Amino acid sequence: MRKFTVFVLCLLVVAPLSAQKNKRDPLTPAQQDQIAEAGDTPFARLNLYVKFLNEHADTIQGLTRRAHSAAWVHRMDDELNDFANLMDELSENLDLYADRKADIRKSMKDMNESIDRWQTMLKSIGKQTGFETSLEDATDSCNDLATQAKKVTDDQETYFKAHPDEKGQDRAEPK
Repeated sequence: MRKFTVFVLCLLVVAPLSAQKNKRDPLTPAQQDQIAEAGDTPFARLNLYVKFLNEHADTIQGLTRRAHSAAWVHRMDDELNDFANLMDELSENLDLYADRKADIRKSMKDMNESIDRWQTMLKSIGKQTGFETSLEDATDSCNDLATQAKKVTDDQETYFKAHPDEKGQDRAEPK
């Protein structure tokens, strides 16, 4: 009985570790390097996220034109999860730079246009069996990002009208 208890405890410890190992990263190592090189430069970093999300959107659109199979459902599920996770990363960066009062207005224009495209693309997929949850998560992430981007855009315009001497900065300097 004691051996059985030890065995069960070992399984309980090992099971979460194996689940963590299988978590996909939405960025390739080369893309991670590009993000790291952009460092704390808001304009470059946000534009890279938008670029990578556009690439994922193109992949998802390409998949929608393929024959449906079990492998297709699995791939679509993975791509939609990656897409949602990457949008969440973009959202975190957007929060960071907005809180720092970095002038990210140039990035916001392209981002808002891309978000409109992503929302349209996600709506066009329609209900499919096998990846309903990942499609819903991606749609929710996209809608949340759209709301956040609109608010940040409005806040940026208001802030930099009131503080014209801070335009073009990567972050607000304490005065």
